[in-house]
Amino acid sequence: MSDENLIQAARDAAKHSWSPYSDYAVGAALKFDDGAVITGTNIENASYGLALCAETVAVAKALGEGRRGGLVEVAVVGPLDKGDGAPITPCGRCRQVLNEIAQLGGTDPRVLCVGAEEVREVALSALLPHAFGPEHLG
Repeated sequence: MSDENLIQAARDAAKHSWSPYSDYAVGAALKFDDGAVITGTNIENASYGLALCAETVAVAKALGEGRRGGLVEVAVVGPLDKGDGAPITPCGRCRQVLNEIAQLGGTDPRVLCVGAEEVREVALSALLPHAFGPEHLG
């Protein structure tokens, strides 16, 4: 799957966003080493603290399907008509959630942060240096 196809999968996921409070639909697509792609979108809640980000939803789906590692690439997209058009990156919580599934398989996935006119490619380890993970609990 090409980068553009992965980005399109994230865009398609964003169409299912439940974001009535922020009106900021986000989509994420996770690519695994076996070629599987799992998507998620942000889900808001009237009790704001209960909202779920797109990346967290996608990771929860992947873990719920029995995936334990193998994450090689992530695409994250937001609305093209909001903000300054700069590429969006996963929030801190999502960086940690992505790190958990990546560490289960010993990978450092590429993260494609998509903006209106630019796709910024960053390694997860660069987004979350000195990450806390499962190995710290043993």
